[in-house]
Amino acid sequence: MTLLGQDLVDQALELTARREPFVRATVVRAQHPTSAHAGDTAIVRETGEIDGFVGGNCVEASVREYGLRSLATGEPLLLRVVPGEPSRVQEEGAVEVANPCLSGGAIEIFLEPRLPPARVVVVGGTPVAKALAALGAGLGLEMELTDGASATPRAGDAALVVASHGRDEEAALTAALRVGVPYVALVASETRGAAVLASLDIDEEQRSRVHSPAGLRIGAHTPGEIALSILAQLVAERSVGRLANTSRAPDPATAIDPVCAMTVAAAEASLHVEHGGVTTYFCSTGCRDAFLANPEPYAVAS
Repeated sequence: MTLLGQDLVDQALELTARREPFVRATVVRAQHPTSAHAGDTAIVRETGEIDGFVGGNCVEASVREYGLRSLATGEPLLLRVVPGEPSRVQEEGAVEVANPCLSGGAIEIFLEPRLPPARVVVVGGTPVAKALAALGAGLGLEMELTDGASATPRAGDAALVVASHGRDEEAALTAALRVGVPYVALVASETRGAAVLASLDIDEEQRSRVHSPAGLRIGAHTPGEIALSILAQLVAERSVGRLANTSRAPDPATAIDPVCAMTVAAAEASLHVEHGGVTTYFCSTGCRDAFLANPEPYAVAS
């Protein structure tokens, strides 16, 4: 779908508001006779759908594949598509893909993933809870301050911290553990924390995942210091890989176009046909039409 610049801006704002990840693709250099021009932009959704225009089918196939890869890694990427036998040369931050279906020219497209900020649910209206919300926002986290009865932890959340000093602790902790929130913490003394955890209707593995007392042992006393110790512990857990970045998309599935041997994203948004009970994906309408005209040789090859 071709959208005007303002339409893409509005769409990006809508996706951001809905916490839907996407990639902004921008043509930074185009050599004749490519159909796109420098400055052309598009949005690649996590489904592989592309809104906007950054080139024809052949280029779009590579934008889709590497856009989804960029979502999976969370890292920006410079994509260069050139004519030639199928190949790819990858280096840090960039990849060059040769596509035999291109008639000529070359195009460079900057792929920039836009991922929703990690969401942290903080239960309580205490000074520690308020300090957590303030400090966490400064770290780029989406902080949701709520009470235990209203807390709705989700599997995609980065953390749930209960800092309510005894109010509605059990339900929030249990809900977070059952949906698999990776970092769960309880602000309490060691004795009271152990009593709260013992009362939860969960198994021992889940109980062992709760950080209580919450935070790193840095000698924290004030609400701000305690909040700092908790956020430091959260950052440390994420940095060593114990907590997955739940905002990122899974690694994209790929397939080989049987006509030209290009690697393409095995996504519903890619050109594809069903033949003999098998879904076959293509980089362009030309390859798809060639397959449909005489599928048997290609079906054997694939």
